[in-house]
Amino acid sequence: MTYQYHDESIVKTLPEDTVFVFGSNLAGKHHGGAAATALAHFGALLGVGRGWSGQSFAIPTMNEHLQQMPLSQIQHYVDDFKIYTKNHPKNKYFLTAVGCGIAGYTVEEIAPMFKGISRNVIFPASFRPFVEKALPKLSQHFLQIMFRDEIIFSDNSDALIDVLALSENEKSLARIILHTQIYPTDSNGRDRVFEIADILHNLNGKVFDFDRKTEAPMLFGGVILALLELYGINEQDFADVWHGKREIAPPKAAHKAKRG
Repeated sequence: MTYQYHDESIVKTLPEDTVFVFGSNLAGKHHGGAAATALAHFGALLGVGRGWSGQSFAIPTMNEHLQQMPLSQIQHYVDDFKIYTKNHPKNKYFLTAVGCGIAGYTVEEIAPMFKGISRNVIFPASFRPFVEKALPKLSQHFLQIMFRDEIIFSDNSDALIDVLALSENEKSLARIILHTQIYPTDSNGRDRVFEIADILHNLNGKVFDFDRKTEAPMLFGGVILALLELYGINEQDFADVWHGKREIAPPKAAHKAKRG
């Protein structure tokens, strides 16, 4: 199933038929992250930590004591949301990365809960590999086609990807990592420069020879960081695949990143 996606920028307005969906706590204290945006701009009500209010919909990920809920309980509230979207098909639903901020869960843990939901949901881009097409195994063939200057620095990467000797799932993976905002900050505004510099240091001479005098290696490293985080792997894993020592299976819902 193909969904719509948004780039996870902060929004303050949406069309009248589009509901802002955010992660909440059962106490209805909307003081941070997307919940604060919902309170300020989309009609969320203090004290209402579950369901519809104004132009917003709350999915609890923390309890009334502001403690992280078990994933099984969050799934219950996500299932309620699935039913709501099905019963209100004239609306669209702008889903934020619920549970992936203050609640402390990863995208890999939360996103698969939404698989099979109605097509009127607009997902955060980071959820895409977990609700749509299955990711492929990470192979030497993919890396050595993908990580070329003409692809990494292309102004029209989508058109270029279309003609690459890759499977459809590999092309989907290529688009995901090229369109993931990482350098110099990610979609949450976090500075990633030092992490990227660390990746370049760890891979320099082992996989690539980087010229540190230009900005180009940092852009290149940003794409590598996006791939490492998507698959939950580290630089040594990347190097092993690059040299054909092994392939790496796609991430699963409970898989967590192990960079370092």
